[in-house]
Amino acid sequence: MRPLDPLGATGAPAQPDLNLLRTFLAVYRAGSFTAAAQLLGLSQPTVTTQIRSLERQTRRELFERLPRGVAPTAVADELATRVAGPLDALAEATGHGPRESRAEPVHLAGPAELLSIRALPALAPLVTEGVRLRVTTGLTEPLLDELRAGRHDLVIATSRPRGRTLSAVPLADEEFVLVAAPAWADRLARRPAADRPAALHDVPLITYAEDLPIVRRYWRHVFGRRLNCRAAVSVPDLRAVLALVTAGAGFSVLPRYLCAGELASGALVLLDAPEDAPINTGFLVQRPGTSDNPHVAVVRDRLLEAGPTW
Repeated sequence: MRPLDPLGATGAPAQPDLNLLRTFLAVYRAGSFTAAAQLLGLSQPTVTTQIRSLERQTRRELFERLPRGVAPTAVADELATRVAGPLDALAEATGHGPRESRAEPVHLAGPAELLSIRALPALAPLVTEGVRLRVTTGLTEPLLDELRAGRHDLVIATSRPRGRTLSAVPLADEEFVLVAAPAWADRLARRPAADRPAALHDVPLITYAEDLPIVRRYWRHVFGRRLNCRAAVSVPDLRAVLALVTAGAGFSVLPRYLCAGELASGALVLLDAPEDAPINTGFLVQRPGTSDNPHVAVVRDRLLEAGPTW
């Protein structure tokens, strides 16, 4: 059997025009028909029609349709490898480079920890393809105010924004866990489990905010009582809280994703394992309407695709 010709199938190869190949490459790089359409200045139905036409001509499926976006098949990987260089060189030689090369940076904001550990690694492939990012970290409410004022394009928020001035979609759930270093866990293990909340009052509490929002929520949800404790250390970065707790400074309540490695290695120990652990939903928020910057949709789609796996 003859190997697949990237511009056709076995037998008489088809000869798709360059527009089909340009559209294919845009979809391949953007990860969705919608994002590719914005990058190319085409309608989404036009992009879909062109990809279907190319699939008919090559007699191969090029993309697997997903709930959000598309995934390239092995045939698409091979085709992209063969045509990307020539198409990019032709665009550069004729002065008609892709619109994405001229796109403005995407201004993304959110919690420092979630951006660093989950969001930015998920966006790394887009950066290698020319997407530029400007990242701001901070607390949800100030960032949402700045989004309304036009300072950001997208905000990862730890709560759904109030009102109708912003558009929000669920991004990911985070589970909260009560943790400490093994030495503290061993001391607490000598006390009856029913005394655990009271016993923790004798252990230094490490938190990221003076009003203890995460810890207070855990106490209400799991223990059914109010927290009556002051922070020994307050530092506005959960990664610093994690470092202090791992070093034995005291206990805290952290998102599981943040301390999963320490729990797996034994550097941290769960102090409690409730059947119904507190869950918080994060949201991806933007102003209503379509941005003039096509890369905003590309970043948005990639985050929504990656979020459920976090």
